[in-house]
Amino acid sequence: MIRKFHDKDIAEVLDVWFLASSLAHPFLSEDFMGQERENIRDKWIPNSETWVYEHEDEVIGFISLIGKEVGAIFVAPDWHGQGFGRTLMDHAKSIHNTLEVEVFKENKIGRRFYDRQNFVVIKEVLHEETGNQIIRMRWN
Repeated sequence: MIRKFHDKDIAEVLDVWFLASSLAHPFLSEDFMGQERENIRDKWIPNSETWVYEHEDEVIGFISLIGKEVGAIFVAPDWHGQGFGRTLMDHAKSIHNTLEVEVFKENKIGRRFYDRQNFVVIKEVLHEETGNQIIRMRWN
């Protein structure tokens, strides 16, 4: 079931993010991941519209939107391939007729997911903090 994020969900959301992000981003440093965890908790979640996917009283995924930007979409690795990410993205698509997202070029899991969701590449830029390439994609 998809529902709005509640403050009590933050620990589970951060756990989902960390597990899924570690799998998708093995090329990111521990320092960057630690800082990003704090940013998600203190900066991104409070300033985004976030929904969680709750399954059997457990948060197994979430999507955060900042306007028409997908700031984050993650599903716990144990639940990958079962349609939960697609359901979260379909929810976002039902709210907005256009969505954009940035994904690390080396993130094969994320890129496959966005390709299957009919996002198209609009540009590629350098992510200054990590030195990795980022691909900006759009769906409409």
